[in-house]
Amino acid sequence: MRSLDRANVKNKKVLVRCDFNCPLDEKGNILDDYDIERTIPTIEYLVQKQAKVILMSHLDEPEGRVIEKLKLTPIQDHLFEYLDLSISKAPDCIGDNVQKIIQEMLSGEILLLENLRFHKEEKENNENFAKELASLGDVFVNEAFGVCHRPHASIVGIPKYLPSFAGFLLQKEVETLTNILEKPRRPLIAILGGVKASTKIPAIERFLKIADFVLVGGKIALEIKLSHKKLILPEDYNKDLDIGEKTIEIFKKIIQEAGSLVWNGPMGYFEKEEFEKGTKEIAMAIANSKAFKIAGGGETSLAISKYNLKEKFNFISVGGGAMLEFLAGEKLPGLEALSFYH
Repeated sequence: MRSLDRANVKNKKVLVRCDFNCPLDEKGNILDDYDIERTIPTIEYLVQKQAKVILMSHLDEPEGRVIEKLKLTPIQDHLFEYLDLSISKAPDCIGDNVQKIIQEMLSGEILLLENLRFHKEEKENNENFAKELASLGDVFVNEAFGVCHRPHASIVGIPKYLPSFAGFLLQKEVETLTNILEKPRRPLIAILGGVKASTKIPAIERFLKIADFVLVGGKIALEIKLSHKKLILPEDYNKDLDIGEKTIEIFKKIIQEAGSLVWNGPMGYFEKEEFEKGTKEIAMAIANSKAFKIAGGGETSLAISKYNLKEKFNFISVGGGAMLEFLAGEKLPGLEALSFYH
């Protein structure tokens, strides 16, 4: 994987695959713009190096249809707040109109393409769609670790056609997660929660081999059929929607002794006040620990923001599913594409 600082980008059209898939409310307003904030250093670097910066991302699941509230206009507004630079937005992500806008771009300018998933070909990894996207640029930068586990056109298709590089954030993600797997400060404690057991079980099984303890909360804990001396499951619940008082205390004691902590997934339905205690107390315990601590996943990031704990974490991964698959030892198609073609 080649890092961005090895790329010659001056006066080049640089296609940057970002992950601006921010959580939204019912009206389409952004609830947490952390995914945007984390991409800013790469964008600023490209602007300073006089590249023509073309940003692309998906937002939510429009399933190949144009949905008004999933247009990237709020992303454009938030980017402007961080960069204080003029940012144009294209009406689509492919087509003659987009080509024309890009041909007229000057070095140091930024263009945001419209939601990639308005085209079903993105998720289908359609070859022609990937080719058409690639035709917009001279260089490709993957800054979307959060979707590197998806074999989508903008992730694995474009690197076939353009010199490709890892963005600064993607590189940091891979380095940090690799270090946790290969040389963690001990004891290494994994804390996993959420509702989808199928996505968490491979990571739980891997952590049972490498971690000192694996604490499991959230709805997934009710579905775990494993038995292992390192695996700590809840002893009590608050209506099955949160871990109970006894479990909170057990988890907190183990967290206090940690040298490294990895957290992915809330302990309960923390969006509702009556079921937030488990997530809030565990989040505070992790944040106040002296351990090296990393967290990941959309809901986990939302909880960290809600309790104003961002500054207390050493690293917050922008990838939930991608982080879990990486930690479970899976090969991520997006990372493979960056390495394979170049």
